Amino acid sequence: MTNALPPTEEERIAEFRDRLLDAMLVHVPFDGWSKAAMDMALSDLAARGEGPGDPGLTRMAFPRGGVDAALAFHRRGDAQMLDRFAAADTAPMKIREKVTFAIRARLEIAEPHREAVRRGVTLMALPIHAADGAKAIWGTADAIWNALGDSSKDLNWYSKRATLSGVYSSAVLYWLQDESEGRAETWAFLDRRIADVMRIEKTKAQLRASPFGKVFGGAAERMSAAIRAPGEGRAPRRFGFPGPKV
Repeated sequence: MTNALPPTEEERIAEFRDRLLDAMLVHVPFDGWSKAAMDMALSDLAARGEGPGDPGLTRMAFPRGGVDAALAFHRRGDAQMLDRFAAADTAPMKIREKVTFAIRARLEIAEPHREAVRRGVTLMALPIHAADGAKAIWGTADAIWNALGDSSKDLNWYSKRATLSGVYSSAVLYWLQDESEGRAETWAFLDRRIADVMRIEKTKAQLRASPFGKVFGGAAERMSAAIRAPGEGRAPRRFGFPGPKV
């Protein structure tokens, strides 16, 4: 019987990051994604004999403190959403139903920590963190489209994620103030937003099929190809987001 290999530094940091994040979630509703919440979480871990040991481990887990903890919390929610999507039987669903299912799953996963989400929204609304917040929302939209097997390229890749980012962010804000039973009003709002998007997509499809749309579409494709980095398989970064795989 061979002995298990000791964890790598990356694995050690990831494991501690999860423990510290769980400990912080007790304090974030009262103190926000702040140094105070992190310090109290570290005290809680130390009291249970689960402290980092190495003082530098905390800095490696969350180099920028609370903002990195908030972003880690968001990414963990995205990962849990993907797990739930993968476990569900989505094959019979239409695209709009799959998108609705994914967004609803994402919000249901966050439900036990709604105040932590509210605190995160407030933090990311600050100008200094606005780019981080936008990138996090974009990451959620990208994760959903990838789970749906989206194979679009060029401008369509961007437009789908930009549109879904708007739908998701508006659903989050509505959900945060929704006090209806079972968040029924949020799900109705989400259905309306998805319906609006589908109408826009239908109009876009009709435009692309028109003589003008074919001319414009060809020009857009050439423009998109022109801005790609020569010899690379990914378009250049735009507004801090990775370009589409090609």
